[in-house]
Amino acid sequence: MSTAAETAAQLIYAPNVQHNQTLTTVKFLSSCFSGAVAGILGLENWLGFALFFTSTLLTSACIYAINCKGRPAKYLQGGLSELVNPGQDNVFTFILVWTLFFGIVHVYD
Repeated sequence: MSTAAETAAQLIYAPNVQHNQTLTTVKFLSSCFSGAVAGILGLENWLGFALFFTSTLLTSACIYAINCKGRPAKYLQGGLSELVNPGQDNVFTFILVWTLFFGIVHVYD
């Protein structure tokens, strides 16, 4: 059984890794839903990306206020920049879902 000092000395602390994975999942689902909304509404060009960045900021604001209690540096290594950063995978997911739903809904327009 490890002591508190050994646990603090570990480079990868399992509960923190699990929490970061939860944040990644929330950001991923946010990009999926915003892509679906952009596709269903028929948004094109910059309006779709504006919706993505708005949803990213709204999701980050909710996590900042509710989960981080206004102190993201305490919970995230990168602080606020880590919280607001959408990540390359989420941008590609947004574009994929956006084009999928746009094609499904507006195929005969």
